[in-house]
Amino acid sequence: MQTVVEQTVTGLGYDCVEIDRSAGGLLRITIDHPWTLGATEKLIDVEDCERVTRQLQFALEVDAIDYRRLEVSSPGIDRLLRSQADFERFAGAVVDITLNVAIGSAVAQTAPGAVNANRKKFRGILSKVASDGWQIAWSDEPPPKPGQRVSKKRVPPPLQVLGFVMGEVRTARLAPIVDFKGRQSQS
Repeated sequence: MQTVVEQTVTGLGYDCVEIDRSAGGLLRITIDHPWTLGATEKLIDVEDCERVTRQLQFALEVDAIDYRRLEVSSPGIDRLLRSQADFERFAGAVVDITLNVAIGSAVAQTAPGAVNANRKKFRGILSKVASDGWQIAWSDEPPPKPGQRVSKKRVPPPLQVLGFVMGEVRTARLAPIVDFKGRQSQS
């Protein structure tokens, strides 16, 4: 079943991000546009999902694969980052990282400026530091509230940085940040 789905989705020009089959007969397929470095980001829309759904219904019927309901969707605004390519694609974005093992207070005492908490979860900006190394940078100070005045003399809080390799990460996903003012140019 997995090969049929992957061949059908890639044959239509999409990437098969995830295949999930639940006990109730639901077959959930997550698709995305292929990514290449430097290309403009294309988003999955309803027409893309409909196109893949129609083709998958035909392909699954031909191969006599049993399912009750088929659901094709995009990865969403909080998509999982699973591979090295996903990390490279979303470098510079705000991500949520959960580590396999919590960073203890012993590490914080040995390194100045290190994370001073026994925590596993972090939200910050993802960046690459070496061929297999990554880092996430964040500030624990909350952002100013809308309309709040911020003094120009105020010293910005220091950024904290955590370096890691992919083997230390339990889950990584894009942070679901919604801006209701619409897309704005980053200048």
